[in-house]
Amino acid sequence: MLTPGAGGGGRPVTSAPGERGAAGALPLPLLPPEGAAAAERLPPLPALAAGPAGRREREGGSSSSTRRRRRRRAGRQAATAAPPPAGGRSPELLRQRRAAGRTVPSASWPRRAAPRPPPRCLGSPATAAGSSSLPAPTSSSYSRRSAPGNSEKSRTISKIGRELKGIVFVIQSQSNSFHSKRAEDLKSDILKQAVDLGKELPTVLLIHQIDRHEGAWTILPLMTDFSVTYGRNSSWIFFCEEDTRIQVVKLVETLRRFDKSKEWFLGKALYDEESTIIHHYAFAENPTVFKFPDFAAGWALSIPLVNKLAKKLKSEPLKSDFTIDLKHEIALYIWQKGEGPHLTPVPEFCTDDVNSYKVDHCATTFINFLPLCGEPVNKEDVFVAVKTCRKFHGDRIPVVKQTWEREAALIEYYSDYADISIPTIDLGIPNTDRGHCGKTFAILERFLNHTSPGTPWLVVVDDDTLISILRLRKLLSCYDPNEPVFLGERYGYGLGTGGYSYITGGGGMVFSRTAVQKLLASKCRCYSMDAPDDMVLGMCFSGLGIPITHSPLFHQARPMDYPKDYLSHQIPVSFHKHWNIDPVKVYFTWLAPNTEESSSGKKVGYSREDL
Repeated sequence: MLTPGAGGGGRPVTSAPGERGAAGALPLPLLPPEGAAAAERLPPLPALAAGPAGRREREGGSSSSTRRRRRRRAGRQAATAAPPPAGGRSPELLRQRRAAGRTVPSASWPRRAAPRPPPRCLGSPATAAGSSSLPAPTSSSYSRRSAPGNSEKSRTISKIGRELKGIVFVIQSQSNSFHSKRAEDLKSDILKQAVDLGKELPTVLLIHQIDRHEGAWTILPLMTDFSVTYGRNSSWIFFCEEDTRIQVVKLVETLRRFDKSKEWFLGKALYDEESTIIHHYAFAENPTVFKFPDFAAGWALSIPLVNKLAKKLKSEPLKSDFTIDLKHEIALYIWQKGEGPHLTPVPEFCTDDVNSYKVDHCATTFINFLPLCGEPVNKEDVFVAVKTCRKFHGDRIPVVKQTWEREAALIEYYSDYADISIPTIDLGIPNTDRGHCGKTFAILERFLNHTSPGTPWLVVVDDDTLISILRLRKLLSCYDPNEPVFLGERYGYGLGTGGYSYITGGGGMVFSRTAVQKLLASKCRCYSMDAPDDMVLGMCFSGLGIPITHSPLFHQARPMDYPKDYLSHQIPVSFHKHWNIDPVKVYFTWLAPNTEESSSGKKVGYSREDL
């Protein structure tokens, strides 16, 4: 049989079982104490299969040198050997078993050079260190200290921690108290996960705290700062929304698949099935060929691409233009008419709900139910103002009355003509074909001076806006009307060159009474009666230092103008336009309340056809 030598290697020995060899071979495990008769009933063990010496022993012969070694070894062990434990086997029993060809194969001998105390009887618990005075280690302590695979696991965790530090997280946060709290919670969750992976933590930035740029939320103006600050010691910039949920280990493993020394633009791919006005009818022949990221799933830029974009922005500053659908416009800018990278789809960037059965493979998920912070605000707390004109009294107003008017407790229609059948209120402002700034400011004045001071919210919509007042009331439960809140779908104008953000009017504009008071007290007014009201309001609030608050649940266009995957993780509050659709059908498909939604506030399954 083989026993370890001084260097840990095995060598043939001829010591009898039960004797301790000079090199520290251990005694055989003891048998139950039934004696020789019980031993004879045991099934035969495999014969010893060692080298020539073992073969001679099985055949009953040995050389003279072997016999001399045995006598010397027996003399030494006789002086030091402890008596066999009670119930143990006697040397006579061992000799009988050896003569019968029953011995233990060499594989059962522990390969340890260090001497150990006599083994315990069968059935006694063994100790890890060979000492009965120490308790056996738990499986967890074994995995930390002794498990052969633990060191490999530690190295893996350490590697993930180092790679995680190379990721800069950028959360699309907002300064409103509700949104900033959600962003801070996400930041804390990312850092908490990082703590478990090592001492060094990644950088987590909140967009609203980067106050050097009015248009920080449009991302591109930040590329130069990102390049200067993180261009040498980081690998990725990862962008996400406040409701994105991230498994940081899975994220690191996902990004590891991509060579960080190359230019990468990663995300969950969206595409238009038809060319749409919000994308200026781009790729009209085949809009499906152009992919852009779903921000809710998170998206990533490698540092080499960030550096390239920063260099381009330095030589070619951003144009003073509109920001309408940021995710599409960023993808267009990066693509550079084919000179830059396309978006690479990453299946681990997901928008499935955190509780979905589909998320096992996901590095990111998304909270896709309507925010509800306590009870919905009362119906009487929301005053709805509908902008219309005489030529639309016969076709658009009936749609409002068939759909969402019944959800509103306080509603007035403002027109250029008083029609008692609706009824409408003539504000004395002529209708204009372009903007409606004069009419909107007249509505704000009326709300402040002619409604109950206890009504905290004003909603201004067009006569072709489709809206869910119930969902809006739930959403408003998360906002403080004592703050200056200006809420809706955010657009931008000239943000790369000192412009401003604004709430686009078609999806609905929501004002807290406090915001209206501050606006009218500022004397900021329309530069002309037909100026675009939403843009003037954005300019005024920007001048007052009151940030607008974005919600992607408001929509300036029709459902068919947005990718299906984008709408699949939303509970929309509004859509806009009646063009080429059945607006009543759209309302009852996408916006009408139902019993399940009314009770839970969570997304339910709709039968959403191509409308």
